Amino acid sequence: MSLRLFNSLSRQVEAFVPLIPGQVRMYVCGMTIYDLCHVGHGRMLMSFDIVQRWLKASGFAVNYVRNITDIDDKIIRRAVERGITIRQLTDEMTAAMHDDVAALGIEPPTHEPRATEYVGQMLDLIGKLEAKGLAYRASNGDVNYAVRQFEGYGKLSGKSLDQLRAGERVAVVDGKNDPLDFVLWKAAKAEEPEDAKYASNYGTGRPGWHIECSAMSCSLLGEHFDIHGGGLDLQFPHHENEIAQSEGATGKPFVNYWLHNGFLNVDNEKMSKSLGNFFTLRDVLKSYDGETIRFFMLRVHYRSPFNYSDAGLDDARSGLSRMYTALGTVSLEGVDTQTIDWSHPQAARFKAAMDEDFTTPIAVSVLFDLAAEVNRTGSIEAAALLKALGGVLGLLQQSPQQYLQGGGSAGGVDVAAIEAAIAARTEAKKARNFAESDRIRDELAAHGITLKDSPQGTTWVKA
Repeated sequence: MSLRLFNSLSRQVEAFVPLIPGQVRMYVCGMTIYDLCHVGHGRMLMSFDIVQRWLKASGFAVNYVRNITDIDDKIIRRAVERGITIRQLTDEMTAAMHDDVAALGIEPPTHEPRATEYVGQMLDLIGKLEAKGLAYRASNGDVNYAVRQFEGYGKLSGKSLDQLRAGERVAVVDGKNDPLDFVLWKAAKAEEPEDAKYASNYGTGRPGWHIECSAMSCSLLGEHFDIHGGGLDLQFPHHENEIAQSEGATGKPFVNYWLHNGFLNVDNEKMSKSLGNFFTLRDVLKSYDGETIRFFMLRVHYRSPFNYSDAGLDDARSGLSRMYTALGTVSLEGVDTQTIDWSHPQAARFKAAMDEDFTTPIAVSVLFDLAAEVNRTGSIEAAALLKALGGVLGLLQQSPQQYLQGGGSAGGVDVAAIEAAIAARTEAKKARNFAESDRIRDELAAHGITLKDSPQGTTWVKA
């Protein structure tokens, strides 16, 4: 079975055929760096981390570009509030983002361009649009895109111009010829800091948000590439506007496959600071380890709505612990845990799930089935496959002891005390003092510590 993707442009699952055989060029809209990444950002980054991991596992050479927006109204406002330069703010937030996503096992992209490094390319693109009558200079100094001049606007979102115009109640303002038009270049305002201003033949100003991604993606991947991704909230207007800009300037198709991950809720409500249910990744990492958070996210298909909750994280931690516990019952020393025989029935199930639009919930169920087989039979083959397939998803690469005793399950417990109690229980069993052995086991259980005996020794997990 070949790889199939749900293409937001066609609104159906399609066979994936790259423009260049064996190669994939993919662009994903990254962070606007003015604050710490929140859980929704983590979910988006995780979704496309899995996409690029599976593309690589499928034998493709992947050129993955994920940008950083480092010039924006919110960034300017935050830098002014803090009394620091824009670059100081964006460097600080970029470093924080790198730390947080690394904790979740999210691999870095091939390229991570900053918008401010591509202002020249943005101006070139705006010039092409102006020459084709798709951009105009407004009376307030801005340069706007003339939406009605681009045939096919709305093809990604399914919105027609008439529908959009009927729902538009805002009067024509800010020099726009039409309320649907959007800004390509913003004229500088006197009160803005100097490091927010760039020289151009349109006057001093800065780029609009939409033009940034068109310029960066086309510069690094070419004017026509394979995959463009991002959150569902970006489908309109951001991605729709990217298509209008890029295809309007080049006259070529922009992207063949558009992928969008689903929305995030917190305890079944939309995440919002006003509701008090807003969580940064850094907040969550104080209570849960990165691999547990990663596993929690992978148990939901990337296009489905994702509901964040402590109960869900606790369940994910328990499930991941069960798999690590199974791996801890056998020794894989000297065993190949990298090579995968895709003809193996469980590996074939895993591959079929991932080939069908990256269906990670079914892939995860394969991991659970393999863990159950290891527990039932002690199979080294099943354990090696469990670890190898887990590695494809960025899971199960710690030693079982490392995870179970120092990772997601054991945070905040006295590992040395638990190990001492286990040693005492072992001695009691050797002395055939089963009453003492049972007492120690029950005392540990009362503190949420479950023991699992095997020929290799005793492992433990905190519930």
